[in-house]
Amino acid sequence: MFNMRILTRFLMRRFFGGFCLVMLVVCGIIFAVTFVERLPSNPTAVAALAESWTRLLEYMPMFLPLAVFMGTLLAYYNLLRASESVIVSSAGTSPYQFARPFMVGAALIGIVATTLVNPYSVGLSTKKISANHLKLVDGAIWLRESGDNGYITLRAESMNRDGADLIFGNAMILIQDSEYKLTTRVVADSIRLSDSGFDSVNASVCDSDGVTHRDAWHSDTLLTPQTILDRYLQPDQISFWQLPSFIHKMQTIGVPVRGHLVQFWTLLFLPLTLIAMTFLGVAFSQTRQRRNFSFGAKFAVGILTCFVLYFMINIFNAFGANGTLPPLLSVISLPLIIIAGAGAFIANYDTI
Repeated sequence: MFNMRILTRFLMRRFFGGFCLVMLVVCGIIFAVTFVERLPSNPTAVAALAESWTRLLEYMPMFLPLAVFMGTLLAYYNLLRASESVIVSSAGTSPYQFARPFMVGAALIGIVATTLVNPYSVGLSTKKISANHLKLVDGAIWLRESGDNGYITLRAESMNRDGADLIFGNAMILIQDSEYKLTTRVVADSIRLSDSGFDSVNASVCDSDGVTHRDAWHSDTLLTPQTILDRYLQPDQISFWQLPSFIHKMQTIGVPVRGHLVQFWTLLFLPLTLIAMTFLGVAFSQTRQRRNFSFGAKFAVGILTCFVLYFMINIFNAFGANGTLPPLLSVISLPLIIIAGAGAFIANYDTI
């Protein structure tokens, strides 16, 4: 008697084998290139390895759909070459039943990537948060706080973390009263922001009378390191588990969150995206040839198709981020189109 559970486990092993092989090759290439690129800017090779590992995790959402697609093609090719696909088909298995274990495996990969890999990657990358992670204006960091007593505006050329504090380099602070009159101008090579306010050990302070003196300087502020990071971090620098509360908090203070919504829906529906890429790989793998299977040509065309789809995904995400499309629709529309198109092709091919 035909046992579908045994077949499912067998096909899932083949799928994960092909996927892991592709991931090993792709990750090895990216890791090696990143390591060589980062080696001159790090004091030791170990530090370069650590940074390369962090970068590799950051790049994973970009190449994961491609790896799933190529892993599907490779698994199908191995099944065809060993004539195992003939045995499975002769048992009365339809192309959809054949592809079901592959899609389940892709969904599991997406769930792990969203719930485990993404928070781990964000945790590593935000330990060394810098100005590169903030949205800059004219190449500089600008912060502004308004209150009943006046306004504080900060401009800095760089930013780094020191424990829980933020260090702004080549910074200038302008303090205005409630009538926008400039009362204090502070210039310093380094200004620290902690929960207690702004501090500088050697600042050039110019008061409203035009008198300038250099001294240690402190000013209370409502700004804190965490509020700055929460407000100015880019969407991909916030983990999947923190995005819902972050989005709610930003909406309450009127900050645009369309980009963060797109990021949240992208991570939430990553399993659907990987299922779509798997289904597309199944469509590309359909053939009636048992020998002289043109795997190389299909592989090349498939990779080209993946790059086109990656470009389309970025376009749809941009539409969602700028408000042209609702964020949810911009994320799920293309995977659904891929699944519908691939399903129609498989159904038509199977009935010819």
